[in-house]
Amino acid sequence: MMTMIMKMKKIFSIILSVCCLAGGLGLVSCSDEPDTSNYYTFKGEMMSDYINNRPEYSDFAYIIKQAGLMDVLSAYGHYTCFLPSNTVMDTYLKKHGLSSVEQLTKGQCDTIARSHLVNNMYATIDMNDGTLNTENLNRRFIQITHGLDKDSNTVVELNRMSYIYYATKDDSVQNGIVQPISAVLENSNSSIADILAANDKISMFVEALKATGLQDSLYKVKDPSYDANNYDYYSYTSDFWHEIACPPADKKYGFTVFVEKDSLLKAKLSAYGISTANGNLQALYDLACKFYDPVYGNDADYQADKGMDKITKRMNPLNMFIAYHILTRDVIGWNKLTPLEYSWTKPTANTAIGIKVDLMDPTDWYETMLPRTMMKLDQATIGGKTKQGSDYGQRFINRRQDSYSRYKDNDLIRGAKVLPTVEDQYTQDAPNGRYFYIDDIIAFDETTQMKVFNDRIRMDFSTIFPQVMTENIRLNGDPAKDDNSAKADQTFANGKNYWFPAGYLDHVTMRGGYLVYRRPHRNFWSYEGDEWNLFGDYDISFRLPPVPYEGEYQIRLGFCALPTRGVAQVYFDNRPQGIPLDMRKFLDDASILGSKFTTDWAKLSSEEKAEDQKMLRNLGRYRGAYGGYHTDGNAINEFVNNPRTHRIVLCTVHIDPKSDHYLRIRCTSTSKLGNNNEFMLDYLEIVPKSIYSVGAGQMETDL
Repeated sequence: MMTMIMKMKKIFSIILSVCCLAGGLGLVSCSDEPDTSNYYTFKGEMMSDYINNRPEYSDFAYIIKQAGLMDVLSAYGHYTCFLPSNTVMDTYLKKHGLSSVEQLTKGQCDTIARSHLVNNMYATIDMNDGTLNTENLNRRFIQITHGLDKDSNTVVELNRMSYIYYATKDDSVQNGIVQPISAVLENSNSSIADILAANDKISMFVEALKATGLQDSLYKVKDPSYDANNYDYYSYTSDFWHEIACPPADKKYGFTVFVEKDSLLKAKLSAYGISTANGNLQALYDLACKFYDPVYGNDADYQADKGMDKITKRMNPLNMFIAYHILTRDVIGWNKLTPLEYSWTKPTANTAIGIKVDLMDPTDWYETMLPRTMMKLDQATIGGKTKQGSDYGQRFINRRQDSYSRYKDNDLIRGAKVLPTVEDQYTQDAPNGRYFYIDDIIAFDETTQMKVFNDRIRMDFSTIFPQVMTENIRLNGDPAKDDNSAKADQTFANGKNYWFPAGYLDHVTMRGGYLVYRRPHRNFWSYEGDEWNLFGDYDISFRLPPVPYEGEYQIRLGFCALPTRGVAQVYFDNRPQGIPLDMRKFLDDASILGSKFTTDWAKLSSEEKAEDQKMLRNLGRYRGAYGGYHTDGNAINEFVNNPRTHRIVLCTVHIDPKSDHYLRIRCTSTSKLGNNNEFMLDYLEIVPKSIYSVGAGQMETDL
């Protein structure tokens, strides 16, 4: 192991994508399992040759053969092999009371082999802090950190238990990259509930998790009723792109838990003057009341569920406190808590896909296990001392820094920082989720509800549906690589597109048509680089994310207009909202701004910007999100300057936060348009009246 762990400078480099094998449509697999149907053997050294021809790897060669994977490593493909030597294997065998690899069962060999193989190519420069974007063949994600070896060489650490040898890293073969490693990679098969319980530094949180009964929810792994084999692939055209979408391989359950260590909780209890004389559980209950009494004190259900004898009730303060720490999705790594980081240096560096980080903090909003509440995840990339300090690039929960005062540190609501790793002796990830330490208390308290969430809430559609993140569908593939637009790519070499059968996504009703997720492309006019599309005679309803408090809200849709798109009617709680939305109209259409639209928005004066927004607002429209961008690889083109990228107000409605509310989108095109009535869903905005209701000559405080 390494003698010292240190933070490396963040490497913003996009991950090379999965390359599957070519074949006919009927032979294409949408899983990450290698396809052996079309072997092609090269004359150069393949990964199988590399392993077989070097005596120092003979033990791992035996394991690969027992697993039946040697032929896979002899075939065309793009693989990464994290390769343990015989010396490394000896250490592993002794740890498990074995003297030779021949004592391993075939099942054990299969697990070891698949844990060290990834169906994608990763050089060390492509390995950023967090997790690899592609699972290993054992369907687990490899955690990445950086540190120094004993010779002070910068090395990549894997799962905090092994590292890639500096002298032999990035060894290329015909079908991939070999990365010799210092220790065998192992994963716990325990549930997220059990790995939390195994960490004695978070015993207070775990005690409350058990006492509230919320621990019982964290054992679910997979929905056995879903079978991807029941569904075909879907071929479609979007603009000029011909593509194929797969059904999801599985329907898994996943959880992400944010946890305060005992030391932090004890310090907070002391700061609030709360004694632990009656036990930690009572003390945490008293602390929870401090946060939730001001918000829910007048709520009859909350009052009915108060008391230590009712902590299993969902509106009990302690139950609410713990539930708010849990996301019902598996965010597969610290680096995936906010949009995908992307290294692109012409003309600016340190961007995220579809987001200029000098103008917009990469931000996502996720529903929590506490009913009808959300959590804001924010990467700090703008603002005052933060930019020069250690918090630059870090992820925070419920942080806020206003757009027009973002450089004033006294306007900052810091929130809680999410720490990338825990202590080496503890496992952080499980087959059904993972947990992260946080450096401050989180709760849906008055500050969160009335200040942090009194804002324009912008949500990429991929974050609305938890299963999309749990299945690692979101932001998969290589955004710098485009598929052949003239022909549907049947190899999925650069990443996969997905369609979702009826019943797959929770709180979604499909009455016809197809709902498709399109993988990210840097040259898409899409927030976070990816987008969702409806095709055919579609009629879809989905539950809206919750609002923080009762009041009047605008619901806006961000999208890119195209001549080949269709027309649809939008409903709120099954009530039609305005006339059908025509996705073919640009902002410079004669019926909108016409010749008054300018492509140099940044050059306008403050007064001109206010007038521009007023004209659009009167038409129920807004320019595209400030900080969103498209690139052709040579220049960045911002959404605000393009007439096709804009936001439309779907409805202005009064919303009760205690009830569920639904948006319905129904195709109204009278005939099949260019792309089968395509309707784009890019991002959703939920905007309280305090934000959109501005006086004459003024602009909204967040763009």
